[in-house]
Amino acid sequence: MATVSNETFVNAPVKMAYRAFTNSTSLREWLCDVATVEPHLNGRMYLWWRGDFYSSGHYLELEENKCVKFRWYSNIDPAPTEVTVSLTEKDGGTLVRLDHKIPDDKSWAKLGETFRENWAESFENLKSVLETGLDLRIANRPMLGIAPGDFTAEQAVALGVPVKEGLRLDGLVSGMGAERAGLQKDDVIVGMNGHPITTDFNTLPLAIAGKKGGESIEVVFYRGAEKKTVTMELSKRPMPDVPSNPAELAKAARDFVMPALSELESCFEGVSDEQAMKRPEPGEWSALEIVAHLIQGERNNCTFLASLIDGYELTSDGFGTNVTPQVEATVKANPSVALMLNALRRSVEEVLAFTALIPEDFAVNNKGSYYRFGFGLLQPNLHISGHTQQVKDALALSQQ
Repeated sequence: MATVSNETFVNAPVKMAYRAFTNSTSLREWLCDVATVEPHLNGRMYLWWRGDFYSSGHYLELEENKCVKFRWYSNIDPAPTEVTVSLTEKDGGTLVRLDHKIPDDKSWAKLGETFRENWAESFENLKSVLETGLDLRIANRPMLGIAPGDFTAEQAVALGVPVKEGLRLDGLVSGMGAERAGLQKDDVIVGMNGHPITTDFNTLPLAIAGKKGGESIEVVFYRGAEKKTVTMELSKRPMPDVPSNPAELAKAARDFVMPALSELESCFEGVSDEQAMKRPEPGEWSALEIVAHLIQGERNNCTFLASLIDGYELTSDGFGTNVTPQVEATVKANPSVALMLNALRRSVEEVLAFTALIPEDFAVNNKGSYYRFGFGLLQPNLHISGHTQQVKDALALSQQ
């Protein structure tokens, strides 16, 4: 047998290094896109990456905070192999060593080199996530500067777009690549960098995989019935400085979100309840239904944070779609502009309060999860800002 080895020192407690190989959330934060594991002898270990690459295996040996051994069998491997991870406490941190045993055969030579490169890259990210919380896969990923929206058959007809698959733009981030390339709200992207774009949001990251900020790609889209092609320069991703103290993170998030919330609230000045509840077109949301969607987003933030703290983040097969009966129910329970705006503000306050109450040991030890949540709170394409123009458009049409 031949052995592909990698070793790195991580300035993090050994229990967190052990968790990085035995917890689904931790594995997703440095190694793969989806993980589901049962960390016991013969317990499953399923890892999946966008692009439909996966490894399906199980745990062969577990010695808490010392050793993890598992079976690796990806969908491109000719046979299963074994991986052993050894953990040693050293100088207040952890020495992490990985040994991946593969057949000593010429037919495995190329695959062995691929293992070597991929484990080296992944270990670099493991070190970054455990020490700082920063996922290098995200930090190095370029931004398009778009706010994607649903694209239904009804919307295709209303927009005059002659396709059923694509990604409709709900809005654009000022100054970023999409806006600079001339894309507009309600354009429907159908191709990017030579890859088809569908209603499945996962087709976007696949299309720009391996690209970096500053590079250019070709984007194909429909504006109404007209098919257009533009060259877009990908924007570098701004990485926010996430305060390590939860109370300071909550304050930073408050400073970030409150101006956007106030701007949204100002859209409803002088607007009657009837106007705010009127849908611009059949199948489109009213202004208050858009607010309801924002309320659901804040509630989801609380659920997401709770799952991270609990250590069992919920996973799904995709990003899902907006469920109109849910937003209708929120409006029905808060049947006025005043009640809906109050509900949104209270939802925002709940997220900020929860953020400030994040347990200190979670913030210190679970840096990957903590940074990921804080990163989401401090993003420039804030959810509320992204929908403010949509609210303005809905109100303008409702008053005609």
